[in-house]
Amino acid sequence: MSTPLLPREKVFRDPVHNYIHVRYRVILDLINTPEFQRLRRIKQLGVASLVFQGAEHSRFTHSLGVYEITREICDNFAANYPHEWDDSQRLVALCAALLHDIGHGPYSHTFEHIFATDHEAITRRILLDESTAVNRILRAVAPDFPAKVASVIDHTYPNPQVVQMISSQIDADRMDYLLRDAYNTGTNYGLFDLTRILRVMRPYRDGIAFDANGMHAVEDYIVSRFQMYQQIYFHPVSRGMEVILGHLLRRAKVLYEAGRFDSGFNPRLLIPFFEHRFDLQDYLRLDDGVLNTYFTYWLDYPDVILRDFADRFLSRRPLKSVTFTDQTAHLLPRLRELVAQAGFDPTYYTAENDSFDLPYDAYDPSSANPKTQIEIMQLDGSLEELSTQSQLVHALRGKMTGDKRFYFPKVMLSQQGDLFAPVYQQFQHYLLNGALIAPQ
Repeated sequence: MSTPLLPREKVFRDPVHNYIHVRYRVILDLINTPEFQRLRRIKQLGVASLVFQGAEHSRFTHSLGVYEITREICDNFAANYPHEWDDSQRLVALCAALLHDIGHGPYSHTFEHIFATDHEAITRRILLDESTAVNRILRAVAPDFPAKVASVIDHTYPNPQVVQMISSQIDADRMDYLLRDAYNTGTNYGLFDLTRILRVMRPYRDGIAFDANGMHAVEDYIVSRFQMYQQIYFHPVSRGMEVILGHLLRRAKVLYEAGRFDSGFNPRLLIPFFEHRFDLQDYLRLDDGVLNTYFTYWLDYPDVILRDFADRFLSRRPLKSVTFTDQTAHLLPRLRELVAQAGFDPTYYTAENDSFDLPYDAYDPSSANPKTQIEIMQLDGSLEELSTQSQLVHALRGKMTGDKRFYFPKVMLSQQGDLFAPVYQQFQHYLLNGALIAPQ
């Protein structure tokens, strides 16, 4: 396998890792491909920048960060565990780390939900399709190298150490996005001791473990991840803006399918997705800026709903929300009726959203998606699952956290004394007496 080095190490300045170090020519060539450069134009946190104004960082910067953490892991393994780690695995690990998110589309998960795309499947297509620059560069390493890198990303690569570097309950991907998202949102929730975790990480035959004397650093990581989900990723206003974005794209799709899109407003690059016939090149033409440009055009569109949601998204006017439970969900149909009586189409101006996360889960081979457990290596070389050694992690184990929210127009909370005041009062009465938790 050919792995030529650069004449001199290339470095990228980075706010999280200080320097990102590149020695292999193939890594620099991959970074310079059009497919990878597109990630500069896709925000890592999607609409969250409308809540945390500093969260303008991209999938590009995150991907470089995952590569850098993986490089540091490989360096540690090669220096300290040469008998447990085969350093010939380094290049496939580095390439998989760099390219793991290359299939993300504009506004990632909201776009996927509306158009039934799958960023992981598209990542594999980018790696394996011979029309891409990424595939050409990977094939120059070895004919089977694109398939090897793709198999790391889809968890079928035969070396579990490499797979767990990129995808496990404590991997380079999660470690970078927690630190990077905390830095860019201006919060401290996601901070943990990365240097210590990398120091106590070690390979063994069946994967990756952590020295017992570093367990508290791993605990800190688990708690940081829990806090980031509760405070940042599940923020109710971010979710409200995702609702706006989703309804905006859905309305555009409905209008197109009904033949109601005026030619001057046709979103040409979205039409293959409206018609369920997009190919890889159609997908790679899209980024956040493309969608934002169409949204700007639609500010002048004659359809009231499309125009309003384009303005709501671009001007940051989210829907309001209240939390509900299985016990109070029976109130939602009446709330939708009141929203309709106030003059809003409840198909677009109401929504239910649930966001839940499992902070830590021990390995369960019978589950639909079993997670790789975190192993703590004892002094005698035996392995113990983390939650059996940590009371803190045991308290979080298997406990889903999050909430369900009902979204509606902010005006429904109005106290104004106009024609619709009785409707507003009834709506607020249901919120108060129905034990729905106060709006946020």
